[in-house]
Amino acid sequence: MTRRLPFWAFLLGFVRLIRVRNLLIIVLTQYLARVCIIAAPGAPLREALLDPVILLLCFSTVCIAAAGYIINDYFDIKIDIINKPERVVIGRYLKRRVAMGAHQLLNLAGCAVGLYVDKWVFVVNVLSATLLWFYSAQFKRQPFIGNLIVSFLTALSLLVLAVYYRQNVDLLLIYAAFAFVITLVREIIKDMEDVRGDARFGCRTLPIVWGIRRTKAFLYVLIASFIATLFIVAGDLKNPNLNVIFFVMLVPITWLVYRLVRADTKRDFAFLSQLCKAIMLMGVSSMIWV
Repeated sequence: MTRRLPFWAFLLGFVRLIRVRNLLIIVLTQYLARVCIIAAPGAPLREALLDPVILLLCFSTVCIAAAGYIINDYFDIKIDIINKPERVVIGRYLKRRVAMGAHQLLNLAGCAVGLYVDKWVFVVNVLSATLLWFYSAQFKRQPFIGNLIVSFLTALSLLVLAVYYRQNVDLLLIYAAFAFVITLVREIIKDMEDVRGDARFGCRTLPIVWGIRRTKAFLYVLIASFIATLFIVAGDLKNPNLNVIFFVMLVPITWLVYRLVRADTKRDFAFLSQLCKAIMLMGVSSMIWV
């Protein structure tokens, strides 16, 4: 007879499954964009913070993202047992059918709230939920396309604000591009970290297809091209604050490249993955000064 886990263990497992810290980063990103980029100059801070629309947008985005984390782990149980056995939740804290039910309820809630806000927000949410399903079921195991999908969905958390508010779209696009590229770099680094388990189950990620050395070379080109593009765009917008922010961001990005050159163990790549997350947080926080 299977031992029944206490409710607190179930709750802890669910919190780990939906990556609460990552969801809080999404909320922080959207709220900072609403307050610092979208709000009209001189508008009361209270008005932006208590805007009911941003609250609903955050809720719908978080629901879709949480559902995505659940379905991703649902399809990756066997791989995660090898790559990250301590982080396996489904089958240990939650039954598979409970996880699938939570995934469906969260998607339904996210899409329903999106439809209430705006039809185009609903379209974005449905697109996100669909891409997350196909990513988890199939594209994650293919070279590069899975990385692109996750990066695009990360950028969508800002693009959905541009879809609804349609104010300062140029700045929102810059930050969405920043989120896209940093997420793309992080996803490829995570593939290098998980190469052993992925290879065992027939995944065809970039590090498996190209090897670690060629994958690193691709990241160097991607990062250099992105930095050059950011400064060109900042110059076109004639926003001196952006130039200062980008120069400051060069410090952690340079450190990332340096550590990437020297990385060759699972622990090294795990550190780089966390460093990418820290760079993302720094970039999001820079909205305060832009």
